[in-house]
Order: sequence, then structure tokens, then C-alpha cells
Amino acid sequence: MGRLDRLKGFIDQCKRVLIVANKPDLDEYKSYIKISAIGIAIIGVIGFAIFMVVQIIGGL
Repeated sequence: MGRLDRLKGFIDQCKRVLIVANKPDLDEYKSYIKISAIGIAIIGVIGFAIFMVVQIIGGL
């Protein structure tokens, strides 16, 4: 019965989290999108810079 008790406790904790959580509004979604886009752009720039350095070093 130990496993069933742990499973029931886990399900109760999940329910508690879902009750407390609230749906983000449109402004929060826009903020998440901006932050994600900035992060992707930064990673892309770093990757491109590394690619260019490798190309330059390889050409020497």
C-alpha cells in the first residue's frame, strides 16, 4: 500500500499546484515571446561568430 499512498499524495500535490496556478494574460505571453526571441537571436549570433572564426582559421 506504500506505493498507492505515495501516488495519491503526488496526485493531491498536482491538484494543489493546478488550483494555485493561473493562466497568463496576453501581456505575459508577449513578454515570454520577446524573451525567447532574444535568447534565440543571441544563440544564433554566437553560433554564426564561431562559424566565421572557424572559416577564417581554416582558410589560413
